[in-house]
Amino acid sequence: MAERLERMAAEISPEVNPFANAERVMSARERLAKATSPQNMVDLQLTLAINLINGGQSEAAAEAFRRMQDLLNQHDLRSAEKNRRPLRQYIAVSLLRMGEQENCLTNHTAASCLLPIRPEGVHRLQRGSLGAIEVLSEQLKEFPDDLNARWLINIAYMTLGMYPDQVPKAWLIDPKVFASDHDIGQFQNVAPGLGLDVDDLAGGAIVEDFDGDGYLDVMCSSMHWKGQLRYFRNQRDGTFSERTREAGLTGEVDGLNIMQTDYNNDGHPDVLVLRGGWLKRLGRRPNSLLRNNGDGTFADVTEEAGLLSFHPTQTAAWFDYDNDGWLDLFIGNESTANEPHPCELFRNNRDGTFTECATNAGLAIIGFVKGVASADFNNDGRPDLYLSRLGQPNILLRNDGPAGTHSPTQWRFTDVTAAAGVAEPLHSFPTWFFDDDNDGWADLFVSGYMMTDVKAIAADYLGLPSDGARAKLYRNNRDGTFRDVTVEAKLNKVLLTMGSNFGDLDNDGWLDLYLGTGEPDLSALVPNRMFRNAGGKFFQDITTSGGFGHLQKGHGVAFADIDHDGDQDVYETIGGAYAGDHYRNALFENPGHGNHWITLKLEGVKSNRAGVGARIKVVVKTAAGERAIYKTVSTGGSFGASPLRQEIGLGDAQSITAIEILWPVTGKTQVLKNLEMDRFYKVSEDAAAAEPWPLKRCKFVLSPDKFCGPFRP
Repeated sequence: MAERLERMAAEISPEVNPFANAERVMSARERLAKATSPQNMVDLQLTLAINLINGGQSEAAAEAFRRMQDLLNQHDLRSAEKNRRPLRQYIAVSLLRMGEQENCLTNHTAASCLLPIRPEGVHRLQRGSLGAIEVLSEQLKEFPDDLNARWLINIAYMTLGMYPDQVPKAWLIDPKVFASDHDIGQFQNVAPGLGLDVDDLAGGAIVEDFDGDGYLDVMCSSMHWKGQLRYFRNQRDGTFSERTREAGLTGEVDGLNIMQTDYNNDGHPDVLVLRGGWLKRLGRRPNSLLRNNGDGTFADVTEEAGLLSFHPTQTAAWFDYDNDGWLDLFIGNESTANEPHPCELFRNNRDGTFTECATNAGLAIIGFVKGVASADFNNDGRPDLYLSRLGQPNILLRNDGPAGTHSPTQWRFTDVTAAAGVAEPLHSFPTWFFDDDNDGWADLFVSGYMMTDVKAIAADYLGLPSDGARAKLYRNNRDGTFRDVTVEAKLNKVLLTMGSNFGDLDNDGWLDLYLGTGEPDLSALVPNRMFRNAGGKFFQDITTSGGFGHLQKGHGVAFADIDHDGDQDVYETIGGAYAGDHYRNALFENPGHGNHWITLKLEGVKSNRAGVGARIKVVVKTAAGERAIYKTVSTGGSFGASPLRQEIGLGDAQSITAIEILWPVTGKTQVLKNLEMDRFYKVSEDAAAAEPWPLKRCKFVLSPDKFCGPFRP
């Protein structure tokens, strides 16, 4: 696979690859040196400037954009005045990016690029932001209604420690709009001190116990064609050691998303690497199935497993659609005009191989699929599917079981989107099922992904109309339909979400959500957002309170109790798509909130070994009476993967009355009693009692010079 990926990358011409910025810069310079036509010179100068900024040569990009403006004025082209406004923004963004490179990357701190920027995150080298303020001031004097410029100038002043006091009042965005609705407490980014701050492009994230020692490891990927999949082993003493090479992963590159599974029921978490997303025709790249050998190594078994295909994708779901105890795989592919890529359904043959059967099941769907989620939304015992499609209605597919026969390849899924009322937003990206109101029925979240430019975010913060796509929260009506509760849940926002996931930050038993934000354009300096679930009634924005508002591009997200102190930390892969838009990953350490918790690792016997799809009900005794808390075993959202063990907050519970587990294959409910709070347990499907799991806490040990540099094979 490594050889195939290297060969395929070499065959792509930089002229058709929008992310081969260094090569495109060289080409533009050569052609510009030979150009004689004024219009041709302007066009090539623009190509050069855009590829300079996208390639990370920010200072040179600013000069190139200025040169383009000079050419327009020099030759009296009619477009000179029309282009003055966008050219100023290009120059300002180039200078802002230069400031980020000289400070947030080269002189990185844990507070870098976190909105609102704290004193320890203020730029020491200020020429980039000062230059941007000068350009943006010119823009706002001429175009006072330019929300793009207004947003960016406030960001620039923040980086200098001059916000809000020194921002001209006419351009100030009031700090009140960034204030949190609830004080969650500060989460510190400890990735730099642990060597988990991988500096790369957009990619996926998995937190999982890959070596079976009970302690959570970290894996992250990058969409760059040379972006190495990285694996970090938890040393059980508060530190991590990179084991990429030792694990046999060298050459496993170019994965925008990754997720774990146990496809062969051997108890060792395997990994699926998804490739080609967003690249259209260039995205005809193979995915990889990495089998965990159980000895610290992985093997790429894509071909022998029957999963080798060539379609652009970044999203998939592992689910046992036929309830035979073996996990099957649905892959959501991205179709564009004249480039159809039907979705794929691979049935697990129970012998390490798969059979593709999407057409027979009614799942060979065409669309630009950006997110896939699976859950039993109607509680009929069969897992269903939801597809988020960019620019098209989303699709809810009900699993109706075998179609007239009992052959697992003759299964039928029915499109029930219209009846269920869950087609929007029409421009969407990540999605998931979760029980946000704790009633035992799966609710549905799908976030919007469309805006003209950063002004849509500014407008939303300021309470102004915008053209940005808004998120949707659908609450399950328990009758096969859903109710749109987005407005009452206070999530009717323009969020521009990419990687994201959910968890329980304060262990109150209500599921919160973290949304990684952005788009390829380097002007998309918008904060990632965290929302706290306030008792199943609505969500509170706690972005600034917790210190989650990263301005760089947010991708794979995982909630996980990595240090075994009972509360969930948050790991995030950060970085953009273009070669120069790389950034360091973050790990936000949970400060703790004093609530109780329990962690359960399920092991299926008749059901799949990882327990995917098993539904957990925890009944606790509180001062106000009994309360039920629900979780379903999964990795969470559609872009980022939390552990398959379930970390469940119990709030102010006094004791656990019982835990009920509904196993998917048998449909039987296992009842467990006499469990203690604030403990780890293993639960086997056929056991009469849970087994205590004596894991120790491993408080993070931070080293100031632990920066995770480029991978060295």
